[in-house]
Amino acid sequence: MTVSRLSAFLLALLTTVVSAQQRPAVAAHPAPVAKSSGFSTERLARIDALLQRYVDENRIAGAVGLVLRDGRPVYERAVGWSDKEAGRRMTTDAIFRIASQSKALTSVAILQLVEEGRIALSNPVGQFIPGFTKTTVAVKSDAGISIVPATRPITIRDLLTHTAGISYGTDPLVAALYEAKGLGPAAGYGWYTADKDEPICDTMERLATLPFVAQPGEKWVYGYNTDVLGCVVERASGMPLDKFIESRITAPLGLKDTRFFLPSDQRDRLSAVYANKDDGTIARAPDGAKGQGHYVEGPKRSFAGGAGLLSTARDYARFLEMIRLGGSLEGTRILAPHTVGLMTTNQIGALYTTPGLGFGLGFETTDHYGASGLNSVGGFGWGGAYGSWYRVDPDERLVIVFMIQLMPDKTDIREKFPTLVYQALDGAPRTGSH
Repeated sequence: MTVSRLSAFLLALLTTVVSAQQRPAVAAHPAPVAKSSGFSTERLARIDALLQRYVDENRIAGAVGLVLRDGRPVYERAVGWSDKEAGRRMTTDAIFRIASQSKALTSVAILQLVEEGRIALSNPVGQFIPGFTKTTVAVKSDAGISIVPATRPITIRDLLTHTAGISYGTDPLVAALYEAKGLGPAAGYGWYTADKDEPICDTMERLATLPFVAQPGEKWVYGYNTDVLGCVVERASGMPLDKFIESRITAPLGLKDTRFFLPSDQRDRLSAVYANKDDGTIARAPDGAKGQGHYVEGPKRSFAGGAGLLSTARDYARFLEMIRLGGSLEGTRILAPHTVGLMTTNQIGALYTTPGLGFGLGFETTDHYGASGLNSVGGFGWGGAYGSWYRVDPDERLVIVFMIQLMPDKTDIREKFPTLVYQALDGAPRTGSH
């Protein structure tokens, strides 16, 4: 090749690279799906079109979708931008703030200690956190708000099932009291503690001095329950929660990107947070507790078991695959099968707020076909405040993970994504009761 031809070739190559960098991010071409997986490749491609349309319409910045069947990926796609302003495209190994998806790992940690005999589900929480020995409840009355004693001690089971009466303190009934103690409205949307320069047990001891919003065992109330459990893990094991989860769950399972705070040299892997505007489009969320958070530069002292973890789609799907298989993955047992059975079946009867769904020891359960989209009876899952979502369907041998950073998320994409997964399945649904 002559010098002039070589120069022309290099110029054309450079032009192609620059042009590609400036084009909007697009979904990768669908990978081949084996016929034995039971999925239609053509129908799975509909998911690509959905995700790309939402990116093109500026309704989401980017997302990662991952579907496993029998532990093997049948769909894995990164679309859009991890950080639009920085020009950083979404990748399948991007790191996300998973917020309440942290609850599943902390619940597993508690149940590991139950299996070792260090904790019983019926144990009063006050056995581990003295402030919970006697708690109170705020009650509306003709005279305003009355603070009354709890009718019984809160137990470990109450916390796992969110029936302890503990909210996030943003309820008008108690909001002012919580805000004065640095919780509720003073903690972002209530659940955020990553900016606190104190151990989680200090925060939970302070929580114990505040009134809750229902008597133990009487209602399903979503709140700080799993953060309290994180402190219980520390007290019962003698280890900080981050070290316990690392040594007992993430390291044994090979989850390399699931942790509470991110090392500064990996900050470019953390997806930016966006927020919905009134017109349905998005804008970058602000810094601070109601936006980007303090997951890289924060004090790194508050290990919030209810909302503090970071993860990737691949890591989280691997964790869920362990649950789907009854507590063991590739020869590594994390929980016993009977314990997983407790986690993934409704333990609170009709107390749960959505008909046809229930709540186990850490997971929402599907008890009636149609109550959670196309998820089979016996399925389970949850989501996070930053818009991420997951579902496990044991009957269909599926793990579905959808990662996004949108808070608040006012889109319907969390409903559409799993629907498009199921419509790509061949064969009749398995919807029998368990």
